[in-house]
Amino acid sequence: AKRPGDGSAREYAASCQKVLGGLANLCMEYATKRYRSNCVNWGILPFTYPDDDIRLEVGEYLYLPNIRKAVQTGADRVAAIVIGKDGGSRKLTLELKDVSDEEKDILLAGSLINYYKS
Repeated sequence: AKRPGDGSAREYAASCQKVLGGLANLCMEYATKRYRSNCVNWGILPFTYPDDDIRLEVGEYLYLPNIRKAVQTGADRVAAIVIGKDGGSRKLTLELKDVSDEEKDILLAGSLINYYKS
């Protein structure tokens, strides 16, 4: 999406994405801080990509090598590989900006529930 999280979507969209197996959210910017927080609380990585032409298609996958280490070290840029439906691949650099220490811990735990559980 280009700017997700506006209106009633900010309350339920993150939980629905997690239930459907989503582990990352990728957009140009987040419409609200609340929606971004909801993604983090569900353990969904809140990536941004400044180009308005993200060019991801249904059936493509993002491979994020060493993502756990990137979150642990507070990296604000993450190398990603887009794996196409045809088996081809291309590189992409995603932003993981302004992640607080507490948000890092929540993401590394997998969700806010797991964070409080430990």
